Amino acid sequence: MKGKELRRSLAVLPIGTVMKLTSLTARQIRYYESQGLVLPQRNDGNRRMYSLNDIDRLLEIKDYLDDGVNVAGIKAIYEQQAAREAARKAKQDRPLTDADVRQILQDELIRQGGLGHPQDGVDPHRPL
Repeated sequence: MKGKELRRSLAVLPIGTVMKLTSLTARQIRYYESQGLVLPQRNDGNRRMYSLNDIDRLLEIKDYLDDGVNVAGIKAIYEQQAAREAARKAKQDRPLTDADVRQILQDELIRQGGLGHPQDGVDPHRPL
């Protein structure tokens, strides 16, 4: 994790500060937490502590609500984003197969204009 992202993820803000920054009530913030939309950390005294990323999430939730999206819709949006991120990460973590390398090579050759144009008789979808 980069230094800037690490600092943004540090949970150092109490709920009172979050209320001022977001113009949300403590009840609203706790409701979003109960719905799993924001997950603050707890300090040793079991008080909620929020990060700058949590603030961004709360402001985003506010924007979605202002746009007419309900809480269930917001949950669905975040679940889709998490699924896409997990799929992207899984794809990055798996090693390339021979088929993947061939496809990358073929796509690059087509992109460079060396192959795949109808006038030169090469089918861009046929494996090399």
